[in-house]
Amino acid sequence: MNPLDIERPDLSQVDPDIRRYIEALEDELERLVEQGEDTSDPSIQTPVEPATPLNIISANASGLAKRTPAHFYARQKRGGMGVFDIETPREDPPILVSIAEDTQTLLIITSHARAYHLPVTAITETPVRGRGMSITTRLNWNNDEHLVAILPVQAQGYLILLSSSGMVRSLRHHIFGDYMKPGLPLYDIKSFGPLGAAAWSLGDGDLFIATRQCKAIRFSEKHVPPQGCPGIRLAAGDQAVSVATAYNDSEIFLLGSDGRGTVRHMAGFNANKSPGSGGKIAMSASQLVGAANIDGADDVFIISNLGKMIRFKLSEVPVKDGVVQGVSCIGLRGDTAVALAVRRPTAAY
Repeated sequence: MNPLDIERPDLSQVDPDIRRYIEALEDELERLVEQGEDTSDPSIQTPVEPATPLNIISANASGLAKRTPAHFYARQKRGGMGVFDIETPREDPPILVSIAEDTQTLLIITSHARAYHLPVTAITETPVRGRGMSITTRLNWNNDEHLVAILPVQAQGYLILLSSSGMVRSLRHHIFGDYMKPGLPLYDIKSFGPLGAAAWSLGDGDLFIATRQCKAIRFSEKHVPPQGCPGIRLAAGDQAVSVATAYNDSEIFLLGSDGRGTVRHMAGFNANKSPGSGGKIAMSASQLVGAANIDGADDVFIISNLGKMIRFKLSEVPVKDGVVQGVSCIGLRGDTAVALAVRRPTAAY
């Protein structure tokens, strides 16, 4: 039976969240039909560009993850509806998206700031719309920890760790080499608190730390002592959610949970002389999802709470020197943006 031939039932008494989800599905189906796309079998994939070794990895907090080659994601216009990506339980939605080459090893980091290795190929490859499989079966997690970050292992630079309480620590890349012990603790969870974000750095620039309430601070990475230190002073109810590298000529992409984004040029965001101060407003939004250095990047991938993914060119987002509300990056209807990743054409990072 063709699902389009079924009479639409009365949804007025249905739970509002379920109704919004159904309406979002209807919007996506209508868009695909209007564009003449095949909606009959989501497992059939057609590359939309020449093949690359890059994979788009999406996952939820409990470790359900999947990967799909990047060349199966069609580039849309900024503000588009996106396409449905990873399938997750309603109570455990997607929390992150990452980009890595299929020959790389991943650094999996939990909320307890414990690190594990996992080959990219160990993550189930699926079509764009796919469920994936749990990666926790390969990792010895505690019951009270969850996934926070997935990054390709890097042969140079430093790994920057940001706790949700605003503490920051920098660790050299060699710690994460082939002989790294599974479950390696990266800092003292009792003094730092749960991990909030992680990013790679070359060690010669600044760190840009952003919070859920859209506050941010920029300071030299060289001011972070080996044992770590407070990176940003948080207001009541706030938490640190993102860290990125920055230079005077850098551009940082900022995304709000409402799907609006902006690009801040660091020439308009002065660096502090030391870490640990209160931040200043980086973007006008109710909640910040994340921030990423986009130097040399061409595309951004954004995933939503309902598992919708959009890919579009970063050049479509205007660069600003000051605080703005941003422009629409993904069309949301009863949904929220939850994570982002940027693609660099020549390498994953």
